[in-house]
Amino acid sequence: MRLKRGHVLLLWVLVCPDVMGLSYRDVLCYFQECCYPGWISFNKNGLEADLENKLFGQHLASRIILKSLNEFMSNHNPEKPLVLSLHGPSGTGKSFVSQLIAENIYTEGTNSKFVHFFNSLVHFPQPSLISTYKSQLQQRIKDSVSNCERSMFIFDEMDSMHPGLIDSIKPFLDYHKVDGVSYKKSIFIFLSNAGEKSIVETALDFWRTGRDREDIELSDLEESLSFSIFNNEKNGFFRSNLMKNNLVDFFVPFLPLEYSHVVQCIMAEMKIRASKGKGPPNLDMARKVARELKYFPKTERAFSTTGCKIIQQKLNFYT
Repeated sequence: MRLKRGHVLLLWVLVCPDVMGLSYRDVLCYFQECCYPGWISFNKNGLEADLENKLFGQHLASRIILKSLNEFMSNHNPEKPLVLSLHGPSGTGKSFVSQLIAENIYTEGTNSKFVHFFNSLVHFPQPSLISTYKSQLQQRIKDSVSNCERSMFIFDEMDSMHPGLIDSIKPFLDYHKVDGVSYKKSIFIFLSNAGEKSIVETALDFWRTGRDREDIELSDLEESLSFSIFNNEKNGFFRSNLMKNNLVDFFVPFLPLEYSHVVQCIMAEMKIRASKGKGPPNLDMARKVARELKYFPKTERAFSTTGCKIIQQKLNFYT
């Protein structure tokens, strides 16, 4: 087989990397993902733009996430890993935000081998296998961080996770090394519906009294959110030691979405489809789709029941 000139050059560099002042790792990491700045680099402006243009109705979450990520990623020697716990109703953007964070840190985004996603209902379904799950999860975290200190771990359905399994994560979130490995540059993100009721009640109170949702501050939610998480015996958080040891850096509330936010979500999805040649965005169609979704409370129809979660399926029906 005859080699092309580019292949010959690559082989020559691999055999004699010192000629060009490169190491074998430098050369290999040009072609495949490595734990290098070229593959891992925080794009603050990119995340800020994404939160502003792609996440709708979540001024609190946007502010907390941008500030916490910026402070953490700009600190070359943080004291502990960054631990974010995202709370709120389904379809409000929790999973989407974790995706945006990954895309603005890793060149490969959520496809990066340094980004690990777990769903408690999918990956840890059998209570009888908790001991096995613990050892497997701990080993995976250790192996990943040993390979790259800038690893990210996303846990969905956190409120359904067995408390013993949650506690198995605890050592990696603390201030000290575990078996000689430091985890202080890693990121842990928990996604949960825990606290949904208190978040909705606060948003509904603002709605009914005619106050702008943009005026909702974290202080309006912190006490009720903490109380609902700590005192709900049905979720794993309540029975784990993770919360009691104050290892979560930020509890991030996601507010229920209004009709106008759903329209924005639909228009954003239409723009994505337009980039793939599926027709231009249509505001009238977006409004029609948004109106046909369910809202609550029944009489006031203040907030979407499903948020932006099923708009793709709805658009598929209409287009």
